[in-house]
Amino acid sequence: MYRNQINEMAVFAAVAQHHGFRAAAQELKLTPAAVSEAIQRFENKLGVRLFDRSTRAVSLTGPGEFLFRHCQEPLRQLEEILLQVRDQAQTLSGTLTITAPQRAGQFFLDKLIIDYVKQYPDVKVELFYNDRKVDLAAAGVDIAIRSQTLLDEHTHAFPISPKIPMIVLGSKKYLDERGEPKHPNDLVNHDGICFARGNAEHLVSWEFKSAAGLYSVMPKPRIIVNDFPSMFAYCEAGLGLCYTLEESAVSLVEQNRLIPILTQHTAVFPPYSINYLSKRHMPRRVRAFLDLAKNSR
Repeated sequence: MYRNQINEMAVFAAVAQHHGFRAAAQELKLTPAAVSEAIQRFENKLGVRLFDRSTRAVSLTGPGEFLFRHCQEPLRQLEEILLQVRDQAQTLSGTLTITAPQRAGQFFLDKLIIDYVKQYPDVKVELFYNDRKVDLAAAGVDIAIRSQTLLDEHTHAFPISPKIPMIVLGSKKYLDERGEPKHPNDLVNHDGICFARGNAEHLVSWEFKSAAGLYSVMPKPRIIVNDFPSMFAYCEAGLGLCYTLEESAVSLVEQNRLIPILTQHTAVFPPYSINYLSKRHMPRRVRAFLDLAKNSR
């Protein structure tokens, strides 16, 4: 099959149907000269004359009649396929795939997804929790929610959450037995329930603020987890201190199950960002989620 000739074939069909270049040009919203040039290019590529031209009329040659008779149905089918593609892009359906850190769910994402699913019930949402940097195109993911340090630099992003205050927690049992650290540097003499991004080689650092900026001090990792309920359970059992988002531990603190420490030193991180591939030709299901996220800030 000849390549790059579909447009020229459509121009040919319009001229044949209207028996002239001017009427075809009006339908195609082109100039008569552009239509004439397209037909000439098409004839040159095929190596055959499709129209007999005179000052008074344009008529099909034998090969032109054969082509016109056989091209109308394929062109109609192609137009229908293209319309279906456009309609699918405009319909709020399909699957929206999101990846996010686990702690984002309780912090803000659960509410956002609940609102989205209620508004757009024909969209299926797939949410996968992990903390690693992700290549959106390679992973086949529509949206990634990440901290600023884990954004894909070749994509687009905007803040989606409030700022993120952190907190260090310990149980009464642990603090009574081991004493309360008065400064972050004291943590090196304490046990930690440490959170990992994916595996034990990627521990979340314990960040603290100072006049010179943020710095990191880690306790001795006694237990490494990638699950927040387990981290809190081990901390409450007195096995070590833990470091997490302040928001994720509100109920535990209010119930006096865990005690905040080093509160004057803990860091406040920038908001999470919502990370997506492109602003052009975006599926409506993705655009709707981004709009809802922006309006919820």
